[in-house]
Order: sequence, then structure tokens, then C-alpha cells
Amino acid sequence: MVEQGAPRPSRSLDLDTLVDGVSESRRAAVSRAITLVESTKPTHREQARELLTALTEVERPAAVRVGISGVPGVGKSTFIEALGSRLTAAGHKVGVLAVDPSSLRTGGSVLGDKTRMPRLAVDPKAFIRPSPAAGTLGGVARATVQAMAVLEAAAYDVVLVETVGVGQSEVTVAGMVDTFLFLTIARTGDQLQGIKKGILEIADVVAVNKADPDDPAREGEARAAARELAGALRLVRGKGEWAPPVVTASGLHDVGVDGVWDQVLRHREHLGDDGLRDKRAHQQLDFAWALVRDELEQRLRHAPAVRALRDEIRAQVLSGELPATVAADRILEAYDG
Repeated sequence: MVEQGAPRPSRSLDLDTLVDGVSESRRAAVSRAITLVESTKPTHREQARELLTALTEVERPAAVRVGISGVPGVGKSTFIEALGSRLTAAGHKVGVLAVDPSSLRTGGSVLGDKTRMPRLAVDPKAFIRPSPAAGTLGGVARATVQAMAVLEAAAYDVVLVETVGVGQSEVTVAGMVDTFLFLTIARTGDQLQGIKKGILEIADVVAVNKADPDDPAREGEARAAARELAGALRLVRGKGEWAPPVVTASGLHDVGVDGVWDQVLRHREHLGDDGLRDKRAHQQLDFAWALVRDELEQRLRHAPAVRALRDEIRAQVLSGELPATVAADRILEAYDG
């Protein structure tokens, strides 16, 4: 179910009660814990660290973490709802974290998942959470990785991370999941138009969506696009590497969705226990450095010396009096001093 308008963490937060609530899969506790780990307030960040440390003691099997992205209009929400509904029907508990890079500008999430996933939104075995990017891509990593940890501690055994952006946000999400699923659609003319080489390099599974069975022409276009993408992937992947399968599906008609999930599980099997453990260990190391960069930026922004000259530097840069390189040096000098 969609969790919006969650209660803000209080100053007198009882972490023991919150840990117990999460481990017992109580929805209110899960929602409150995610709100806490998303907060940028220094006191909340300290509490979040204590919470996550305590949650590491909650023994759960490793959830299947899947990142899902795609070109605009590909039908990600429809596909995720079809996949999530199938998984919950099979007995899984599914958490959906929808990362909204547009909040890099506003600081809030504008996703309408409550209306775009109506069936999954009322499914008691599903938990949908729009996740604001917290100001930076580092904020995406911090908030989303920690939210995944909360969901896993609450016994959600499948976590789907949706990103609505294109570009660096995909790379960020791919670096925090086990399998990265790229959704695309058949296009007239060049089937690869709008798909960057970098996306194909990080994709583990590719699905051509909207292969609607009631429209033979569209289904044929989807299959042709799948063949072309399979050929492109052979060019960007080296020998001996995992060869990302390219399949067709229709989220709207719930056709081929099981086949996509089968490929996700096949990729996980390819990784093996040792490969998955190694991949997550490297992701944790990268995450540690992302946290360092995020924390340093926060300290820089809030340093009294920097705040004292911020308005002056802003005015001089906007008027053209001060080059950006000199402005950066003055900010760093103020921080170091």
C-alpha cells in the first residue's frame, strides 16, 4: 500500500520501539523508519544510524533488489503494478521505492504512484513509497539504500526501485540493486533512438514493453526491436560477461511479465551466492564514499564562514564580476579557515 504523509520523527523517538515495530512488519513503524532515514536533519541522521545498526541484527534472507528504469512513456508504473501484483499473489511481500530525480530541484517527490498503481496501492502485501532525492544524487543513494534496509528488516523479500529520470540517476540506482531491468518500447525507424550506450552497459535484463497481444502490428514491432537490441548488446558487452536477455512483454495486458521475472531470477542465479555477496560488499563500499561526499557537502553548505559570504559570492557570480573558479576557491578557503 502507498505510504504518504508519514508522521515526522519526534525528538523523543523510542528507537527500541521502532526497531521492534519494523521487525514485526508493522506498517506504521516501517513508514516512520523510512521517514527517519530520509530526513536530512542532523539529529535525525544520528537516530537513523542507530536505527540501521540495530536493524542489522534482525536476521532476514537477502531480498531480491531490482532497479527498474526506462525511456519516458514506456509504461513503468503499469509494468511494476503487473509484476508486483503477480509477486504478491505468489506469496511475496513487495516494497516499491520510486526515486524521483525531479526533486533535485524542489526537494520533494511529485510522483503519483497512488493513482498510477491503483491495484498495488491497496494490496496489503505491498508497500509503495515515493522517495524524494534529498537534494543530490548522494541523497538518492543515502535515502534509498537505507529505505531498502528498512524494508528488508520488515520482511519484504522483493524490493523494486523505480527511477523516472534518465542519465546519472540510472547509474546511481544500478549501483544499489542486484539486477537492473531496463524497459523500452518499439519505435518507428531507428529502434535504438533515445537509448544511450551507457544504459545498455549497465542493464542486466532488457524488456520491450507494450508488446500488446491484441495488436499484431505493435507486437511485431516489439519483437523486431528486441532482436535489434539483442544485437546491440552483443556489441557493448565483452566475451565471458553476462549476456543481458532481451524479452517482450505487455504490462497493460499482463503478458510476458512472468518471463521478465524469470530472467531476473536467472541473473541472480548467474551471480551465485558468492557473486551476490561480493557485489553487495562493493556496493556498500561505494555507498560509504557516497555518504562521505554527501556529508561533506552538507557541512560545507552549513559552515558559518561559508554562509557569511554566500550571498556576496552569489551576487558577484551572477553579475559576471567573479569567475566560477575563483568563487569556488573563495568558498573552499572560507570552509578550510
